[in-house]
Amino acid sequence: MSEAADVQAGDDAPGVGARRGVTFFGHPFGLFTLFTTELWERFSYYGMRAILFYFLTDTFANDGLALDDATGAALVAVYGSAVYLVTVIGGWFADRVIGARRAVLAGGVVIAAGHVSLAVPAHWTAYAGIILVALGTGLLKPNVSSMVGELYRRDDPRRDSGFSIFYMGINIGSFSAPFLVQLARGIGGYHAGFAVAAVGMAIALVAFVLGRKALHGAGDTVPNPLTRADRPGVVRMAGLIALAVIAATGLAWLVTRSGGQTSGVLGVVIDALSYLAFAAPIVMFLVMFRSPRVNAAERSRLRAYIPLFVAAMLFWMIFEQASNTLSQYARDDTDTTVFGVTFSPVLYQSVNPASIILLAPVFAWLWVRLGDRPSTAVKFAIGLTLAALSFVFLAGASALAGDGRSPWWVLVVVYVVQTLGELCLSPVGLAATTLLAPLAFRGQAMALWFLAPAAGQAITAQLITVTDGVSRTAFFGGIGLVSLVLAGAMFALAPWVTRRIREGAETDEEVAARR
Repeated sequence: MSEAADVQAGDDAPGVGARRGVTFFGHPFGLFTLFTTELWERFSYYGMRAILFYFLTDTFANDGLALDDATGAALVAVYGSAVYLVTVIGGWFADRVIGARRAVLAGGVVIAAGHVSLAVPAHWTAYAGIILVALGTGLLKPNVSSMVGELYRRDDPRRDSGFSIFYMGINIGSFSAPFLVQLARGIGGYHAGFAVAAVGMAIALVAFVLGRKALHGAGDTVPNPLTRADRPGVVRMAGLIALAVIAATGLAWLVTRSGGQTSGVLGVVIDALSYLAFAAPIVMFLVMFRSPRVNAAERSRLRAYIPLFVAAMLFWMIFEQASNTLSQYARDDTDTTVFGVTFSPVLYQSVNPASIILLAPVFAWLWVRLGDRPSTAVKFAIGLTLAALSFVFLAGASALAGDGRSPWWVLVVVYVVQTLGELCLSPVGLAATTLLAPLAFRGQAMALWFLAPAAGQAITAQLITVTDGVSRTAFFGGIGLVSLVLAGAMFALAPWVTRRIREGAETDEEVAARR
């Protein structure tokens, strides 16, 4: 997932790190610390993700886990969903307990432990490694972005440029990872590939620790520390989360016993996490609508956000299949020979970040030239339309290939079209979220935005399991056509949503309350 929107999490930070002296391309030198940290952390994350599906579904003889393709793809999807679920908790933990810097450090250590576990040639450590990487990423992902915001004062004109530089580090890491991880995998197998990811995370940790002074205290402060009076509420929240996990697990167990597509403990885990990820945004919306701190005007704006959230959820449902169903298509249904040279299907994972690096400046220029046209709602609709069309195109290519393989360039086109959609939807997503969220929940807007990809990947996990055995043409075509219809509905709703967004401009009273 592109983090063009995610890296804006710290926009309201006071700029504790904004200091004169040594700079990084004219920016606070602390940006170099966070740039390097995130580059290598994303290298490790996307390197591991690039080969995860292949590892899960390869044979024991090849050091894989020998899962069937449907279960392996569903597990990768629900793993991605879990990352975003934990991100919500990671952001809260930093805000209320330990601060962003300590959360990033702890998350990095847990991620590194996860990659090391995956590098160990033992099957039981593989699942432990997947869990640790998900937990660690949930701690690190939202908080390193918020620290970037703390490097600048609110009115610093360098802020947007600083986030752009930081974002470039993300894409450099995610672009280069599949090449180096695949090279290591070719030499020493999957565990060698995971070891390269572990080295990447170790470099990220070293960069973060050695660069602490350059941060000038950014991330050290706990923004909203827990008080004694908060403890009963926290206990209640923890109890409700525990009950939700138990209920989701129980429901998943019942579904599995009644003939679900996946079976055993792994099937229960996949289903339970899917239910939690899909239920979380529903619960959050209900809490907002029912809160006495939300007035009638805010409820009206919140209703306008629901279509945007659904569009984002469906977009990520398609986009995040890069690591599961599209990886399977690359392996089984694509001719990966170009001019007589055969390349690994893993390398397709680099197409999206490469496209982002090339196209993001073009889109940034385009949006500036167009001003407020098209509207946010139309941009969401365009993004979903492009994602849907990428699957319709892939379904057509699959039908033309029949029992053969699609040409190598088919998946390149799919990834590039999806990247175009991403650049329409992702950068404006958080802005719309923070604008339309009720004032009392403005601080939780980032959590709400993260729940869109979590829910989207939860839907993917369920679709993969219930359509096991369905042809590639039917699978991609069905998802593409349904999403295309819903994109049309988003276009139809765009004028109504746009009116609500304009009405969402803060009143003087709301601005005063924020201060």
